[in-house]
Amino acid sequence: MAVTPTIRVQADDFDVAAEIEAVASGRTDIGAVVTFTGLCRDENGRLSALELEHYPGMAEAEISRIANEAIARFGLSGLTAIHRCGKIAPGGNIVLVVAASSHRQAAFDGANFLMDYLKTSAPFWKKEHAASGQAGDWVAARDADDEARLRWQKARGES
Repeated sequence: MAVTPTIRVQADDFDVAAEIEAVASGRTDIGAVVTFTGLCRDENGRLSALELEHYPGMAEAEISRIANEAIARFGLSGLTAIHRCGKIAPGGNIVLVVAASSHRQAAFDGANFLMDYLKTSAPFWKKEHAASGQAGDWVAARDADDEARLRWQKARGES
């Protein structure tokens, strides 16, 4: 059975339980569902919000490309990736990945793989809004995110 990932970039919040239900409902071939929800932090009271911008069309296409690679690589039975855009207050949802498979390790690996590539390959930009009211800064890419993606490339024999 061909698996088509569900990909959305949206300003509105998402319902984690509803998204799990959408992937797994009525599916007797699924033995594991792994979710990852990324939340906005307040950075110890320093931030009032995080603003996320994306390149419309290109962001969805890149997430779809990564998701299809995860499905093929790990034999996933279902996959959803939702990334919010706009201003998000601390405690708010930013990103959701729901990976389903026959066995737990494939679901864990698929979710991890998707997040590692999402953090480095999808065209999103983050701007911090300070709790003090001062203009925020754009968040720079982190070396740790690139290193996380690199482990998947090494596992596949890429450089």
